[in-house]
Amino acid sequence: MNIRLPLPHRSVAARGQAIYRKKIRPLVYPAMKGKIVVIDVDSGDYEIDDDDARAFETLMTRRPGARTWAERVGYRALYSTGGGAIPDDDE
Repeated sequence: MNIRLPLPHRSVAARGQAIYRKKIRPLVYPAMKGKIVVIDVDSGDYEIDDDDARAFETLMTRRPGARTWAERVGYRALYSTGGGAIPDDDE
């Protein structure tokens, strides 16, 4: 029996950001700028879609119980309020 301990949010965030920066971003930027990437932080598997809920559901169908992190390609944050989305200066 495999028991998976919960991860603190910071660990999920750190893993998700690292996977995105090293593995996914070089493959998707700039062609998919603005799309949502949902990442399974344990396996590195991911799903890309225009809709965050659809990307999440597709990944969860393939990886039930996945611990997920999401990024918006080409932007600092997945969502923004008020002033609009801020592009990622690294991109």
